Amino acid sequence: MAVPPDYDDDPGRFRLGSRITERHLTAPSLYERLAARLTRHRMIVDIGCGEGALAAALRAVGGPSHRARPPGPSPQRLVGVDASVTMLGAHPRPVVLAEATRLPFAPGVFEAALAVNVLYHLDDPVSALREARRVLAPGGLFIASAIARDDSPELAEVWRRAPTPFDAEEAPGLVAAVFGTAEVERWDAALITLPDRDAVRDYLVARQVPRQAAIDAARQVRTPLPVTKRGALILANR
Repeated sequence: MAVPPDYDDDPGRFRLGSRITERHLTAPSLYERLAARLTRHRMIVDIGCGEGALAAALRAVGGPSHRARPPGPSPQRLVGVDASVTMLGAHPRPVVLAEATRLPFAPGVFEAALAVNVLYHLDDPVSALREARRVLAPGGLFIASAIARDDSPELAEVWRRAPTPFDAEEAPGLVAAVFGTAEVERWDAALITLPDRDAVRDYLVARQVPRQAAIDAARQVRTPLPVTKRGALILANR
């Protein structure tokens, strides 16, 4: 089942998850890894851009600053696309309010298209994959991320992630079906350490666990708790 988006109804949940990751991550972030891959791409679309984590990572490596530049080679340009007005309100311009399944761009506009932690919200992620392929120029790079069903195994006794239409187990096959082939980079490592039960509670709330259930679950967990993150990047070219 697709994960219902609640970014306009409860943006605090999303922001809580971002803070937990920022405070307790023990390795470079996913967005830092992605930004390092995109230094040679000029026109980039971030599908499901949220409040701009990728934009911030690109700025950190010398990407789009969204300020005027002197004449010279074409600067890198990131366009944020999201279906949430709230998320776009915090994202650097340019932004576009749109669904991932109906991108309002001409074919072949972008050199790179990313869908990071978003396709699990869709009942039919293949339609979004087709749209991403359509707006890419020939040879353009597509990158999606997918979370594994057995992510965060240290919490398995108190919480399990429900299957979605775009989990790391099936996502590579879906991408390959649209793009022809796909490259997969998996991760399976303790990338976050939750120092106390409050952090465990917040980690669960950020994953849409009701607050009281998250409090009760956190009481059953020993801390500090290293949490194993499992998932994959799926890369393809048009």
